[in-house]
Amino acid sequence: MKYKLVIFDLDGTILDTLEDLKNSVNYALKKNALPERTTEEVRRFVGNGIRLLIERAVPENTALSVTDKVFSDFKEHYAVHSMDNTKPYDGINSLLESIRKENVKTAVVSNKADFAVQKLIKLLFDGKFDFILGERADINKKPAPDMVNAAIKHCGVLPEESVYVGDSEVDIETAKNSEIDCIIVDWGFREREFLIKNGAEKIVSSTQELFSAL
Repeated sequence: MKYKLVIFDLDGTILDTLEDLKNSVNYALKKNALPERTTEEVRRFVGNGIRLLIERAVPENTALSVTDKVFSDFKEHYAVHSMDNTKPYDGINSLLESIRKENVKTAVVSNKADFAVQKLIKLLFDGKFDFILGERADINKKPAPDMVNAAIKHCGVLPEESVYVGDSEVDIETAKNSEIDCIIVDWGFREREFLIKNGAEKIVSSTQELFSAL
């Protein structure tokens, strides 16, 4: 393998979280007498953290106080229900095992709230990552390079020895800003045509193809 560190996005890359995200969004919207959203709408809204997810989900011109309440209700619901339907994509566990057998380090860097990232990784991928980081107040989120740089520093490798694996335009921009290579998967939350239009240069369609690219 040509890389010494593989940094993964979470939602839409290694975990299919869409159904649980949609359910928690709609719980919070309904509780506040707002119209619910479809799966495809929520798919488009994710990628920039849960606050922006909620800001996109509420109707335009919603009062800030209402948005804040929806956000609070979403977090409360998702903290309990984040595992109801969420599961790894096919082949991800085997992929991680194969990477680690090559003595290559692995990390997760996600704009999902850190409490949820830590919980999901602990339950579904315990011991399979050297570094795990979700959105926190003390570090700039993607597409800023800060989170990726933290992973690289923690794992003791060079940027040119690292690759970012994601599924969205945010991930493409993050890798560019971090000055590391990027591989995009097409099984996540964005369509292949959209990814190409947004600068994806290397797109893979299976975990086997991804492993070969590493």
